[in-house]
Amino acid sequence: MSISQDFAEHLASGYTTIARCWALTRADGTQLGFTDHDQDIAFDGVTFRADTGLTARAVQQTTGLSLDNSEALGALSDMAVTEADIEAGRYDGATVEAWLVNWAEPDQRLKQFRGRIGEITRAGGAFRAELVGLSEVLNTPQGRVYQRPCTAVLGDGDCRVDLSDPTFSVVGTVEATIERKLLTVAGLAGYDGGWFTRGRLTVTSGAAAGIVGIVKADKKDASRHIVELWESLRAEIAVGDTVRLDAGCDKRVATCRDKFSNIRNFRGFPDVPGDNKLLTIPLRTARDTGSGAK
Repeated sequence: MSISQDFAEHLASGYTTIARCWALTRADGTQLGFTDHDQDIAFDGVTFRADTGLTARAVQQTTGLSLDNSEALGALSDMAVTEADIEAGRYDGATVEAWLVNWAEPDQRLKQFRGRIGEITRAGGAFRAELVGLSEVLNTPQGRVYQRPCTAVLGDGDCRVDLSDPTFSVVGTVEATIERKLLTVAGLAGYDGGWFTRGRLTVTSGAAAGIVGIVKADKKDASRHIVELWESLRAEIAVGDTVRLDAGCDKRVATCRDKFSNIRNFRGFPDVPGDNKLLTIPLRTARDTGSGAK
């Protein structure tokens, strides 16, 4: 990252007016600015607020593919980062940019870090957020896995099922909830019980808007569905809130063919020989598929 001549001269002068600034952008588009200076600083359309209590450790930067990393420390505040938002996962994977700034001349600045938020921990009314650099994504496994079930995610670029089709998604209204995990949803009369099992529930209104849960079980009761999630939602959901339910997929070839009519985009390998193939003995009188069945 290059540094301007004016800023370089300011740093070399020995008498500096330096502050650190961080811009944080959540997945929902919300952008927050923080600074360790005692007054707000503004540039690039972002106001970096001084009253958030946020600080950061020095950024560690290395050559090669080693991870750049740092930590942001701060107090939980209703005006900045709230405990409810952290618990709801609204900061998970948020992008972060950090600058060294001449607060007297904000045009003189150096971007020191660009990455995202990793693990966040909370204790005693404060939070600690790990910052991981762009090279962290290089640790992600690449390539396809040879397995019988489909490896695509329903509706993604590999699967190509259109989830805007009313056959595969619907918006309903919450009529009852138990521990943010068991929901009674109205407005799903046209769908069979089990249609949404292993599908996705997305809250579309209320305090939990944007939160996603995975459906463990879906039972029909008259015109309502009783939806059980694998884990409790990470924010409060109330009667009257709306939710979107996407059809469930168990990744089997028969489901892809019969439920979604999408067999041409199936991304599994249903004919790969199973482990039993390693233990079988060739026979002249029977056909061996390797699946254990003759």
